[in-house]
Amino acid sequence: MELAVESQAIHPLAPEHIPGYVAGADGSDVLFTAMAIFGIVLIIGLGVLYLTLHSIPERMAHKSSHPQLQIVGILALLALFTHNNLFWVAAVLVAGFQFPDMLSPLQSIARSLAKLAGRPINENVPEGDAPQPAFRHHDGEG
Repeated sequence: MELAVESQAIHPLAPEHIPGYVAGADGSDVLFTAMAIFGIVLIIGLGVLYLTLHSIPERMAHKSSHPQLQIVGILALLALFTHNNLFWVAAVLVAGFQFPDMLSPLQSIARSLAKLAGRPINENVPEGDAPQPAFRHHDGEG
């Protein structure tokens, strides 16, 4: 009986209190398990943050129905795969600013000049899609 009591006693050189993070004799390691879970959550969280930051230009362009949405998407993908921040900055700039419409005023001027010159204007063709000849031969009539 006395031998059984002796086997349950701790070694005389062992401290009285062992911290909980020290690996147990049964092989369980609480600190390693906690750090492994923390590391996995941290890596996934950083990946989500990185991909969220890279999608900012595309979300900006999509929200404002930007006409250059595809260009913004291509620049964001180039920035993602090449790790070149210049592409990402360019995507943010393109998504953030609307380029002015230079074609509509020129088409309006052309239609007005065509009316003044007495040329027929094809109203069935949407604005900007009417084919214009490079030059018009004037045969002296009209």
